[in-house]
Amino acid sequence: SIGHYHETLGEALQGTELEFSGLDIDFKGEVKKTEYCSVELTQDKFEAFVYAVKNHYWYQMYIDDLPIWGIVGEISDSGEDFYVWTHKKFDIGYNGKQIVDVNLTSEAKKKLSPGAKISFSYEVHFTPSKIKYEKRFDKYLDPNFFQHRIHWFSIFNSFMMVIFLVGLVSMILMRTLRKDYARYSKEEDLDDMEKDLGDEYGWKQVHGDVFRPASNALLFSSLIGTGYHIAVVTMCVIIFSILGDLYTERGSLLSTAIFVYAATSPVNGYFGGSLYARMGGKVWIKQMMVGAFMLPLAVCGTAFFINFIAIYYHASRAIPFGTMVAVTCICIFVILPLTLVGTVLGRNLAGQPNYPCRVNAVPRPIPEKKWFMEPSVIIVLGGILPFGSIFIEMYFIFTSFWAYKIYYVYGFMLLVFVILTIVTVCVTIVCTYFLLNAEDYRWQWTSFSAAASTAGYVYLYSFYYFFFKTKMYGFFQTTFYFGYMALFSLALGIMCGTFGYIGTSYFVRKIYSTVKID
Repeated sequence: SIGHYHETLGEALQGTELEFSGLDIDFKGEVKKTEYCSVELTQDKFEAFVYAVKNHYWYQMYIDDLPIWGIVGEISDSGEDFYVWTHKKFDIGYNGKQIVDVNLTSEAKKKLSPGAKISFSYEVHFTPSKIKYEKRFDKYLDPNFFQHRIHWFSIFNSFMMVIFLVGLVSMILMRTLRKDYARYSKEEDLDDMEKDLGDEYGWKQVHGDVFRPASNALLFSSLIGTGYHIAVVTMCVIIFSILGDLYTERGSLLSTAIFVYAATSPVNGYFGGSLYARMGGKVWIKQMMVGAFMLPLAVCGTAFFINFIAIYYHASRAIPFGTMVAVTCICIFVILPLTLVGTVLGRNLAGQPNYPCRVNAVPRPIPEKKWFMEPSVIIVLGGILPFGSIFIEMYFIFTSFWAYKIYYVYGFMLLVFVILTIVTVCVTIVCTYFLLNAEDYRWQWTSFSAAASTAGYVYLYSFYYFFFKTKMYGFFQTTFYFGYMALFSLALGIMCGTFGYIGTSYFVRKIYSTVKID
């Protein structure tokens, strides 16, 4: 009998349908060639086998959690005859009391024809091995791909770009701000008549509006809280992966991410709730609900939509109903209460506005400016450099997502994460300086969106990857790919947007607290 089961929540969400093969293998138990089943090829079964061989179907098996792969059959050189492999030879290596190596060889091909009876057999051989148990997954890794010179070069290239960008930003801002400070201190020595006749311009003119709450403060603070949350989860999962080799267990990376996301929910509530309170928001419970459920609803909504398509196509990727219920329970009974705790703490500990300038009662009219100073243009251009610093790493991540390679170079990922953070902050600070200098005080949404536009370029890159690097086709595969890439880009956009806002917020406070404002 063949039974389905899922060992972990991550496995169930990934659609890993484990089935017992019916092959009994005992440790160090040699098995000579043994027949375990036979199939009589009716017309339907014949057509199913031919379809599988034609489309190069292969299967994956696990022995002691070590994966092995085999192909169903092969086509003759003429392309008219179809053969199926009928014998499986398992060579299992052991070190002491532990299995450290597994190999599968497919043998004895038999021609497919309607009405034929095909017998399937297997044999098992155990051999001692010197491979250490801790190193048994090394043969599944692909160092030639992931540790290629291009990968090292891209990291070095991004690192040099960071040094250049930080130096450039520091130099431009220090020189420009020094000139601004000199001009403003000179203006302070003028009397009122000269001030009125003087040509005042620049970021100092919007001091009474720069700390005005962002439009739609509820949504904005929820996005910032979610961005902090995603950043903490990403950092924790990368560190756990570096320390714990999460790639060695099926679904463990996803299970870890779900657990960390649920456990760190107070981060979302704290930063989102405190920002909403500083912006003078009143409906804090609504803000807390939006912050808690924004990302889970997007993820679950997309996953369940794709799931219905998977069920229609009878795909193994279909998520069981019980797993859907488990995820819903985690959202309601774990994430929501912890977000509430974080929101209450945030409102009480960091909810008081402490801006260096008071906010004017009447908003200042925004003067006309050159087209390239418009927020929409700044937003589109703001994501180019951050994307440039990560796009080669995106290729490796996409390949591990969609090409069945095991991603294990999490040290690279940590470096790229740090580089992305620094580049995003530098770019958005420069963008915000230009915006404020044009006397436009709508910097909150602009800084968030300029940094978040990185995700738009990542999603555009995913189109290139789909058409030129994968062989996916059909409605289900296309929906599956672009649905999950949209979720990946959404999470990346919220995280980058938050980085942009955090850096810009610190910069704005700094420049307005060091100038004497009347």
